[in-house]
Amino acid sequence: MAATIDGTWNGLMGVKRFGILAATALVSLALAGCTTSGGGRTATAKANSAVYIAALQGGIVARTGVKLSRSETQRALEAEYRALEAAPGGQPVTWAGGEVRGEVVAAAPYQVGQQNCRQFTHKVVSGGRELQARGAACRNPNGTWTPLS
Repeated sequence: MAATIDGTWNGLMGVKRFGILAATALVSLALAGCTTSGGGRTATAKANSAVYIAALQGGIVARTGVKLSRSETQRALEAEYRALEAAPGGQPVTWAGGEVRGEVVAAAPYQVGQQNCRQFTHKVVSGGRELQARGAACRNPNGTWTPLS
């Protein structure tokens, strides 16, 4: 497009520049409200994650008998939650920490009354040993999962 004598091109470019600057300012303002703590996660997301992890009551990884560090336990429980919440039946969700790694596989969901439930296994490999635990959990109305005894 060529510039016109009356400055229309310059006017359009000014509007376009203003729009880009305004959009940039809005994105910057929106991001300024986000605070991060560790790993780029928001503090709110971490707090929400803690609720979901706590609801697992130690998960079935505790039944394997493998001694895990705090961060390994966190990774293992996050994998259990992700497997229960979103993984297709039979699809492994893996985690690793230090010299320990694991894999959680949830079966297809089933209904118990009004609750969605899933059976799942958690395999942990530590020091060349492979240990496995099996369990089931049901989803609560608030989105958390509670293991069945």
